[in-house]
Amino acid sequence: MIATQYKGNKNFAVIDKKIEEPKDDEVRIKVAYSGVCGTDVHIYHGMMDKRVSIPQTIGHEMSGVIDVVGKNVTNFKAGEKVVVRPLDDRKVKPSDKGFNHICEDLKFIGIDSPGSMQQYWNVPAFVLHKLKPETDLKLAALIEPLSVATHDVRRSGLVKGETAVVLGGGPIGMLVAMVAKEVGAQVIISEVNPTRIKMAKDLGFDAVNPTEVDLVAYVKSKTEDKRADVVFEVAGVQPALDIMCEVAGIRGRILMVAIHGDKKPVDLFKFFWKELSLIGARVYEKEDYEKSIELITENKLPFEAMITDVQPLSKIQQVFENIDKNPSGMKVLMDCSL
Repeated sequence: MIATQYKGNKNFAVIDKKIEEPKDDEVRIKVAYSGVCGTDVHIYHGMMDKRVSIPQTIGHEMSGVIDVVGKNVTNFKAGEKVVVRPLDDRKVKPSDKGFNHICEDLKFIGIDSPGSMQQYWNVPAFVLHKLKPETDLKLAALIEPLSVATHDVRRSGLVKGETAVVLGGGPIGMLVAMVAKEVGAQVIISEVNPTRIKMAKDLGFDAVNPTEVDLVAYVKSKTEDKRADVVFEVAGVQPALDIMCEVAGIRGRILMVAIHGDKKPVDLFKFFWKELSLIGARVYEKEDYEKSIELITENKLPFEAMITDVQPLSKIQQVFENIDKNPSGMKVLMDCSL
């Protein structure tokens, strides 16, 4: 079979690999599509070389069909469409308080262990979620990042009639906006990239460039001066941290989606003055996956627009090089049958 390997130094290899039999508690999946995540791009840039065991097959946003089940697997069978929730939480401790998805010894499949950018992939059966037979496998490759968004919106407590401001209109920001709109909220996207702004507007979102428009004044004009009930910080840059406390209204909730690897200044006085809440959100839980599967299966949201390119697995090097050249793109899928 064809498999890919990250070799370090912005280099991927395409290799011929023997198809392995699954262990007793595993299934072997014939991978249909594998999406390129921002984390995969970080790996490509060498930012995670201390964590990734080089050479490594990466990838965790995927869809596929079960090929073979291990002898101890009873709740799945060959031919079923599935996605993987790539969290290996088997080393749970009492101190984790039952929150397995963020347990102290959590391992992320596709980063800490081999991932989905290969034609066949063996995974523990407990990470699988079944899809309905009619589910589009191309769209199903969006379920993992969509689950990030459904988790974010659920953690925020956003309800119908509230106003949500999404800082950052990249792939996750756009999915957060879709889920927030599905809840029934008024959604405003703040984004500086003109291509992404146009895309957001084409999809029916209210989107503005904060370098050209006074974002706080704009949000006030849309909310009778109340500002935002929920702010999703998805951009991961200092200007977003500077504006999030300003654009949030009294007792507003700020949902920290972006990963900030180092300490950043935040105006804590605004938290005191307006009784703001700062909420962390990391990956997803089982119910978030089930919600995302429901949304993808219904396909009432513009998910097709999120997929900006599909390339064969054999062109993985070119795919990552092109992502660097085109930062305006949304989601690139690898066709793992080619």
